Amino acid sequence: MARDKRIKRMKVFVTGPDGLLGSNVVRTLIKRGYEVTAMVQPGRDPKTLQGLPIQLVAGDLTAPGDVTRLSAGHDYMIHVAAVTDMWPSKHPIHHKVNVEGTKQVMEAVRTNDIKRYVHVGSASSFGYGTKENPGNEESPYKSAKYGLDYTKTKLEAQELVVKAAREEGLPALVVCPTFMIGPYDAKPSSGAMVRAIALGQLPALSSGGKNWVAVKDVAVGVCNALSKGNIGESYILGGVNLSFKEAVAMIAEAIGQPKYPKMVMPNFIMLAIGGASSVAAAITKKAPKLSYPLARIATHGHYFSPAKAIRELDLPQTPIGEAAQELHAWFKENGYL
Repeated sequence: MARDKRIKRMKVFVTGPDGLLGSNVVRTLIKRGYEVTAMVQPGRDPKTLQGLPIQLVAGDLTAPGDVTRLSAGHDYMIHVAAVTDMWPSKHPIHHKVNVEGTKQVMEAVRTNDIKRYVHVGSASSFGYGTKENPGNEESPYKSAKYGLDYTKTKLEAQELVVKAAREEGLPALVVCPTFMIGPYDAKPSSGAMVRAIALGQLPALSSGGKNWVAVKDVAVGVCNALSKGNIGESYILGGVNLSFKEAVAMIAEAIGQPKYPKMVMPNFIMLAIGGASSVAAAITKKAPKLSYPLARIATHGHYFSPAKAIRELDLPQTPIGEAAQELHAWFKENGYL
């Protein structure tokens, strides 16, 4: 009697699969031979997932039982979904999705005996540092001063997962991306800046900076965490620390755009614009391009070290110029320019 030589493909359940990171995670999983189930919100059109060999299911992250029911029979869970909007700065939807939704995912992991749960947090849950002494996984949270429910609830969700992993044995670890650049940014989110540079529409430079990372590297780090890294630990998935001036010059050169701002706007002007925009937005109920909290963030250096993730998750380090070129090409192919 012939032996069945078919090998069982491990099944991964992914929330938030059609955003910038989720779209790249799904593609990385496919390349590695996983069987992928992608949960999208009911009525949502997951444009970045069209044509991929995956199973699409409709589910509400905050509806009791949805994630548990849909993820039954899966081996792994990757929870990417979150409300990342920075305006309004405070809104109940952040807690409902980012915290209560995470509780639904944790319950699904427990009920369905999931082997490993990779929770996608945010580097903002740690304290940022300087280029010389960047923040790491031991640095205490600093972003409460900005008054953003996004960062507050991402921290709260991360703490829930880490506590359950360390005290209850939940098979979970947390990965925390910095500022991601790359293709499939359909909104666009971080890619809005790259698009503005490409179109010669970036209005000004601020004095701050960030840790910049290629989204494809973050996707590799997320997928590596299915088999690497330690339960109950958190990992900053980052790349290179650059001021906005340095990053814009690098991106502009990479995409072949010689026209971009080179002078840094004084902080008091940046803050004044952010303050005025926030007041106007409160009156018109339209999201501002630059709110006061975001103006404050833009004048600070949010620098982090990815050393732990490089060491324990084999996180790649693609040059930011290359990531910008890939995003620029995707924008051109999809009519964003």
